[in-house]
Amino acid sequence: MNTLYEGAFAKLNLTLDVLGKRPDGYHDIKSVMQTVSIRDDIELDIGTGKPWRLHCDKEGIPTGEENLAWKAAKTYCDIMGKDPGGLEIRITKRIPMQAGMGGGSADAAAVLRALNRYYGDPLSVLALAELGAQVGSDVPFCVVGGTCMCEGRGERLRKLPDMPDCVIVVCKPDFSVSTPELYRKIDQAAIAKRPDHRAMESALLAGDLEQVAANICNVFDPVVTSEHLELNYIKSVLHQYGAVGYQMTGSGSACFGIVSEFEIAAVLCAMLKDNYPEVFICKPV
Repeated sequence: MNTLYEGAFAKLNLTLDVLGKRPDGYHDIKSVMQTVSIRDDIELDIGTGKPWRLHCDKEGIPTGEENLAWKAAKTYCDIMGKDPGGLEIRITKRIPMQAGMGGGSADAAAVLRALNRYYGDPLSVLALAELGAQVGSDVPFCVVGGTCMCEGRGERLRKLPDMPDCVIVVCKPDFSVSTPELYRKIDQAAIAKRPDHRAMESALLAGDLEQVAANICNVFDPVVTSEHLELNYIKSVLHQYGAVGYQMTGSGSACFGIVSEFEIAAVLCAMLKDNYPEVFICKPV
């Protein structure tokens, strides 16, 4: 039996635009995504000689075939014609759930990377990302990581210059948002402001943190905030105590603030911790 270890890194959406509904029922998006240092840890035992099993240290996570990590392992083995001779997946969960941070997708991507490495890297990173698109929309980005422009359902990736060095505070309130319901609402909403992706790319190319922060934009943010006003409170704390930019990530409900120094992040964290147990300090990776 062999045990593999892999980190599964969370993602944030620096920008997120919804461009319209596709014939397959999904939506086309355009988003600048960024991996951050908040991570789950994945362990895979290969060759257990037993039926496949999945464990997670946090309650409420599916532990069967519906889990994206399990689905990723099955997709990889089926397509590559591999039989691991029994598999056990263990997930140590730190990425907050139902937060818009891609926790399940990150776990799936980590499983794909670990299996591909175990079998001698038969797939390039981009080919592995393409395979990941069969598992979930955010999985291709989570396979590649870093800073990327993601289009289509999320499967079309283009690497961008690294996000400038900074510190990020993430706050997850205690409510969650139904992603399918949110897409239905966005179809009917008048979107007042869309991301300026050209300006964001220019800011990244220049390594200008203030301009990156000035151009973060998520079309879901005002839709969710209108129904959950406590997001305004979180964002007001982020603004008041030194964040140069702040918004909700993905379909929510986590908000993040970009700051230039750890000391500012520590103050923000202390201010938010009184009301929200899930507050994190992280960096771009």
